[in-house]
Amino acid sequence: MDREAIEYHVLGLIKAIGEDPEREGLKETPARVARMLEEVLEGTAYTNHQIAEMFGKTFDTDDGSDMDSAVVMKDITVFSYCEHHLALMYDMSVNVAYIPRGKVLGLSKIARICDMAAKRLQLQERLGKDIAEIISEAAGTPDVGVMIRGSHSCMTARGIRNANAKTVTGTYMGEFRKNAELKELIKFD
Repeated sequence: MDREAIEYHVLGLIKAIGEDPEREGLKETPARVARMLEEVLEGTAYTNHQIAEMFGKTFDTDDGSDMDSAVVMKDITVFSYCEHHLALMYDMSVNVAYIPRGKVLGLSKIARICDMAAKRLQLQERLGKDIAEIISEAAGTPDVGVMIRGSHSCMTARGIRNANAKTVTGTYMGEFRKNAELKELIKFD
C-alpha cells in the first residue's frame, strides 16, 4: 500500500468537504487513516492461494481416511468494506463447514482465513466464494460450504437507512451443492 498517496488523498478529501486540515483534531488524520487502511485492508496484499498457504496448517485424520462427517465452525466474526461505497460491512457472522479428505485444518486457521479474506474491498457474495476457495485449497477438499450474515452501512447508515436489514449469502462447493443436509449444518439459527 502506498501510505504517502493515501495521506495526500485523505488531506484532499478533508479539504474537499470543507474542513480545516490544520484544525487540532484533523492534523494527524491523514496519517491515522493511512495506518488504519493498511491494517483493515491487509488482505489485499495476498491472493487466495497465498492465504491458503499462510493458514494451511493441517493434521492427518487418525487413520488417514476420509471422514463421514463435516467439520463445522459457526459465528466467526469479521468485518469488511464494501467496494461500491467503501462503507463498513459489520456485525458479520461466518459459518463454515467442510468434509475432510484425510486431513483437517487447525481450528484457529479457519477463523484466520475468514478474517484475512474479509480484509479487502469486498462484496459479501465474493467474500463467501473467497473463503470457500481458500478452505478448499488449505484443507485439500472440494466439499466446502460458507454462509455469511451481515449488516451493510450503505443500507443502514445512508440511502434507505434500514437499520435492521441483514444480508445472508451462501456459497457451496462439491457435496454441499447437492446435499440439503450439509447445507443445514451452516444455516443461521
